[in-house]
Amino acid sequence: MAKAEAKPAADGEQAPKKKGKLLIIIIAAVVLLGAIGGGALFMLKSSSHDDEEEVASETAAKPKKKSGKEAQPVYVALETFTVNLMPDQGEQYLQVAISIELDDAAAGEKIKVYMPKLRNTVMLLLSSKKGSDLVTTEGKEALALEIRQQMNTVLEPNSKAKDTPVKEVLFTSFIIQ
Repeated sequence: MAKAEAKPAADGEQAPKKKGKLLIIIIAAVVLLGAIGGGALFMLKSSSHDDEEEVASETAAKPKKKSGKEAQPVYVALETFTVNLMPDQGEQYLQVAISIELDDAAAGEKIKVYMPKLRNTVMLLLSSKKGSDLVTTEGKEALALEIRQQMNTVLEPNSKAKDTPVKEVLFTSFIIQ
């Protein structure tokens, strides 16, 4: 009988040790899985970013297909322009946000290089306008055409109208006050 009572006591002592070891193993497994998951997430983000750069460089290197399917246009948003307009009906100012449509990604890189000159050209053009000229749809369309011509003159001074990098100027915000 003494032996029977001793066995449960021995099993009772081993049960807490097993639970402690099991708890340590579970915690170590969770920490290990977290580290593996974090490393995998880091690698996926790094590789997806590298893939995007490769795709962008491949897109820039490929010429446009002439037959059938054309390449997707590239849109570049410029900063918001705020200028004083020529006096017409008292003091007025124009705040306009512009996006431009380009024919390929290489032109997008060229835009970044010439951005200060392009901003200056657009600012001078906008500040030379009167508010009454820009209120109508025709006035806005004429302004978009003038901006496009000025930008293409900066980017490609000797190019023909069909070979210009800026295909269209789009107003995303247009406020006259």
